[in-house]
Amino acid sequence: MDEMNQEVTGMQEFSTGDIVTGKVVKVEEKQVLVDVGYKVEGIVPISELSSLHVEKASDVVSEGDEIKLQVKKVEDDEIVLSKRAVDADKAWEELEAKYESGEVFEAEVKDIVKGGLVVDVGLRGFIPASLVETYYVENFDEYKGKPLTLKVVELDREQNRVILSHRAVVEEEESSKKQEVLNSLEEGQVVDGTVQRITDFGAFVNLGGIDGLVHISQLSHEHVEKASDVVEEGQQIKVKVLSVDRDNERISLSYKETQPGPWHDLEQRVERGAVLEGTVKRLVNFGAFVEVLPGVEGLVHISQIATRHIGTPDEELEVGQQVKVKVLDVDEHAKRLSLSIKELEREEDRQELKQYEKEDDHSGFQLGDMIGDKLDKYKN
Repeated sequence: MDEMNQEVTGMQEFSTGDIVTGKVVKVEEKQVLVDVGYKVEGIVPISELSSLHVEKASDVVSEGDEIKLQVKKVEDDEIVLSKRAVDADKAWEELEAKYESGEVFEAEVKDIVKGGLVVDVGLRGFIPASLVETYYVENFDEYKGKPLTLKVVELDREQNRVILSHRAVVEEEESSKKQEVLNSLEEGQVVDGTVQRITDFGAFVNLGGIDGLVHISQLSHEHVEKASDVVEEGQQIKVKVLSVDRDNERISLSYKETQPGPWHDLEQRVERGAVLEGTVKRLVNFGAFVEVLPGVEGLVHISQIATRHIGTPDEELEVGQQVKVKVLDVDEHAKRLSLSIKELEREEDRQELKQYEKEDDHSGFQLGDMIGDKLDKYKN
């Protein structure tokens, strides 16, 4: 009788909404029995164990666990308790603080549902598909059981609505990294990058947080028709920083500035006296510039254009004309190449004269013999 009185007295100690601490004494498949004192055991139905769907009560608690619970209902012979309600109250407070501060936290993906992911944050938190990554994800299977860094983007306690975003965290990290890289870049630096995107006017290169543009004119020392002729997406390259506009976040880069120029080792490749073919690129008052190698133009001074005296280069040459030139001098460091057309003409004249003399010798006819014969005639 005394024990029954104590039990009844114990039951009377509890009211709906009370928060109590109990010890798990038995875990059944669909409910948990908890000792809350006064020789009273409370029941926690499986639906009151978690905000998420639970298959077995043992997935949430074990015998011997001490847990905080809220009294949901007090009847003559039993007390119904809720772990979910206590966790939810605590979770709402924490989430509201995180929402206000913009705190980044981690939670595990518990389920994949239509339209997004479900995580356990003490409540059922939802990550819409559009807020999972900064890019489109076709299949979310690999996300289950994976921890994600998150930010709270929307809270509605009345509607029990908790919207989270992993994308916001990624974008924030990218923005921070972008600013860090932008602040570290200086004109003239040579840095590593990855070709991100190819366009008609050049290539965008990722520098580890921000993209810079290599204009098509800065891809090669030679003329480039298409950027894809020089680089390809995903290629790792070194680029030189030409300029940094931090206000507008624009970076101009050069790939060709990191490559050996057309004048590199020219003295090893082109020797004095060499005969080259080239194209007349420009005519000026004092001569003509002839391109003899891609990106290498040499000057044919007006005095070296023809064996005869000329007033202007266009008397003998025109832009686009193919000509042969002789190398007079090479200065790789000063990027100067002196050429001559006249020297080749003189050499051709000498060759023709030698050939004529050679043919004259073989004919057996000598000018001296002819004059001698005539003198003999007069003597007679």
